[in-house]
Amino acid sequence: MIETAAAILAAHRSGRMMPVDTVARCYARLRAHSDPAMFITLRDERAPVTEARELKDSSLPLYGVPVAIKDNIDVAGMPTTAACPAFAYTAQKDATVVARLRAAGAIVIGKTNLDQFATGLNGTRSPYGVPRNPLRPELIPGGSSSGSAVAVSAGIVPLALGTDTAGSGRVPAGLNNIVGLKPSLGLISTYGVVPACRTLDCVSVFALTVDDAWLALSVLAGPDDKDAYSRKRPLGAPVAAPKLTLGVPRAGQRLFFDDRDFEMAYNEALTRIAGLGSVIVEIDVEPFYETARLLYEGPWVAERAIVAKPVLDSAPEALHPVTREIIASGLKPTAMDAFAAFYRLEELRSVADRTFGDVDVLALPTAPTAYTVAQLLSDPIQLNSRLGTYTNFVNLLDLCGLAVPASFTAGGIPFGITLLAPGGRDALLASLGRAFHADTKLPLGAVREPQPA
Repeated sequence: MIETAAAILAAHRSGRMMPVDTVARCYARLRAHSDPAMFITLRDERAPVTEARELKDSSLPLYGVPVAIKDNIDVAGMPTTAACPAFAYTAQKDATVVARLRAAGAIVIGKTNLDQFATGLNGTRSPYGVPRNPLRPELIPGGSSSGSAVAVSAGIVPLALGTDTAGSGRVPAGLNNIVGLKPSLGLISTYGVVPACRTLDCVSVFALTVDDAWLALSVLAGPDDKDAYSRKRPLGAPVAAPKLTLGVPRAGQRLFFDDRDFEMAYNEALTRIAGLGSVIVEIDVEPFYETARLLYEGPWVAERAIVAKPVLDSAPEALHPVTREIIASGLKPTAMDAFAAFYRLEELRSVADRTFGDVDVLALPTAPTAYTVAQLLSDPIQLNSRLGTYTNFVNLLDLCGLAVPASFTAGGIPFGITLLAPGGRDALLASLGRAFHADTKLPLGAVREPQPA
């Protein structure tokens, strides 16, 4: 059986399988997978089994579906560590997203590993270890939502929550051959989420298919009075594959850092997506690259220092060395620096708005290349920065995003593309993304099962 969320729901509702059996298989797979760095905290199996047994309403949208939660999101009664033991606390209540999952019938299995304080796109910055990429163990898993992406790709759970500020819900999806849905800003509540950059943070969804990701989004989306950044935004619904105008970088602006395999894979992905009826238009992406540079080279890094500063002041040695360096740099920008950056961002937003007057969607590589753990550790800041080439600008410009598997290189490395559109057009991306993913006929995640019909 292909254990997508949709398949599990169908089996539960037909009586072919019971939620308690699904939870038991989930834990059995965990024991067999033997990756101690995937989860930071697992729930004792007896508690999820009891919850599954007590579920009675089979019409619930996630009836008995196991889920994993990134460990910067509160789950009542469990530690929230943000991958920093000195910061850890026991959550008194569920984050809004967790409460909505539970209300929909989902069963929380545990809290997944991450780059400390969600600072990084690589998955190596955690005192709890590096989650093992289930496709190629030598590759980084991607971050910061490393454990969540690995748990879905490895078939442990069909759905997992991550967060996404600079690409943390997209880069791990691309490196694990799964779907990563980054919603429009404010569409999903961030109440109960440890902030990275509170003005930009999103809760993201990892899934094996676009349909599963959309199912989770439909449960999670909606205003929340407890979140000052929550917005009433349209959700809509995916439709048949639309014929769109897709913006792509001009030939001289396509950055792959000498990775010819990824460059070839991107060209092949564009040919495939054009075959679905969309028109490809080359655009000037330099304004998007400039926006991306603002995120870490501008004053937004100061936001990362707000939550972590007490640890930085009291126990700096508790911070990962690279994380400490980045967060400490957030103490330097002045108010004048911030306002100058705000002015420039508004100018860049105007350019982006004009671009989206000419194209419906941007179709970009999810990542420009893939690094091994050894490579990343040898040059942790520059290589991490490269991973954000096509992701860092997205939340600054209030875009929604959908990362979708596209192919495997000749060396067996997964390559994915990300579809981007102005906020509020999440359903448009899902419509195109589900058609594109189906057309690739790629197997699901690392479980190598075929896609459902």
